[in-house]
Amino acid sequence: MEWLSAENVVAVGTAVLGIAASAGMVWYERRVPRRKRVGHRVQMDNPIGDDVRSGRVNRRLGLFLEAPGMEDATLVLLRIENDGSQGIDRDDYTSPERHGLTAVFTDRTIRGVSVTQPTDTDHLMDHFTAERGFGYEGNTLRIPRVPLNRGDHFKLLVLLSGGDVGRGIRLIGGIREGEVHPNRSATPDDKPPLFSRASRLITLMLTVCVMTLAGIVVARDDSPPPVGCEQGTLTVTGSTAFAPALREVAKEYEGDCEGADIAVDVHGSTAGIRELAAAGSAAKGKGAPAVVAFSDGPKPGDMPELRETRVALSVFALVADDDVGVRNLSTADVRRLYQGEIGDWARLGGRKLPVHLVSRDANSGTRQVFQRRVLGRGEMANPSVDCVHKDYPSAPVTRCELDSTDQVLAKVAELPGAVGYSELNLALRAKGVRVLGLDGDAPSVDAIEHGRSAYPYREIEYAYTYGSPPADSLASSFLTYLSRGNGQSVIRTHGHVPCWTPEGMKLCA
Repeated sequence: MEWLSAENVVAVGTAVLGIAASAGMVWYERRVPRRKRVGHRVQMDNPIGDDVRSGRVNRRLGLFLEAPGMEDATLVLLRIENDGSQGIDRDDYTSPERHGLTAVFTDRTIRGVSVTQPTDTDHLMDHFTAERGFGYEGNTLRIPRVPLNRGDHFKLLVLLSGGDVGRGIRLIGGIREGEVHPNRSATPDDKPPLFSRASRLITLMLTVCVMTLAGIVVARDDSPPPVGCEQGTLTVTGSTAFAPALREVAKEYEGDCEGADIAVDVHGSTAGIRELAAAGSAAKGKGAPAVVAFSDGPKPGDMPELRETRVALSVFALVADDDVGVRNLSTADVRRLYQGEIGDWARLGGRKLPVHLVSRDANSGTRQVFQRRVLGRGEMANPSVDCVHKDYPSAPVTRCELDSTDQVLAKVAELPGAVGYSELNLALRAKGVRVLGLDGDAPSVDAIEHGRSAYPYREIEYAYTYGSPPADSLASSFLTYLSRGNGQSVIRTHGHVPCWTPEGMKLCA
């Protein structure tokens, strides 16, 4: 993997920026507001006189016309608030005077003051007395030491004359272990912003990073990464049960690797191994043949020249006609069935139907696994060609052999009382057949993979080559693609457990 690719750098940068922004906000929320803070903001500064130096014309009526010196009058609404996270006591004000804060209105003269506060803070009004320093002189307003709980505020409506609106208004004073500071606030006539400036900046930066990353992902080259592609021809043979997965992997490999031609021609595990051995013998001195044989189970012991690769764990299942009325069989019952001791399903608790054994031919790996894992012995002789009639009247039950898993599933579905065996994923997709449990365990790939089932009818799927194919051969590349590359997902899709996963390595050991 190319860790320093452009998309990775942008992705990591975006993540770091998001984490830093979040950490910064947490730090701000936990650290900065812990200080004692008194904020002030001017919420209104409007002319009420008829002097138009402010650029705004007014119309007056009533007392405004009668009071002397009101031709250039203005009204200011000043809000004082505790916007920290701690309460403020009278002793927290650091002013040496009786009052705590001083408001100075540049170039204007105070003519009157009115104090307002929210209904739930009526107790604040007791502090606005001359004895506690409340008063004004010229352009200076003295504000008492008003204790403020967190979030408390009060407002001062100040009538002034002289000067223009918008002239400087300063709040002077100090707070022990805190500060007095101006707040930037919308006036009553302004629409407040939905987000703060910091929020907008962080959102903009994150949006730019995400859009940049998206642009890189869209514009980048989507060609698949190199998989050690090789050109040439290859024949894949062997297991019919594993054939659906092989066909799909071969198609994907050909799509990823131009110049590769892979033919999947399966006739059974034993037939595939024999075909590989024959091709190897014919090619002696000319290199390994371009043939890979797949087998449901290990090869015969008399073929030491064949090299194995463990590819997957396959799960198989007994299947029966829908009408037999049986859902589970014990291993002992299965052995009695295939020894011809039970000729009617009624003896196993099912419907009164004659038993028809539909088996695979001797080349089948599925049959060999069934004999090895379930029966513990070979199947009985074959007394029927059409699976319906006995060729020998003395035969205890009707038994036939077919060439492929698909043929077995089709025959079991159409023949009342039939029972056979198949690779599990193919059996689950087939119509008209019922998958049977063994000894109370239903065939389940997931349960077997995670160690929750001792279901016996399963086997390792092997890939065999004649000798060790060269590293740069199509056979070697295809096996790597199948067992450790993109083929693993295809194997799992078809109901097998790849041997190179952590769980698969235990099951395939």
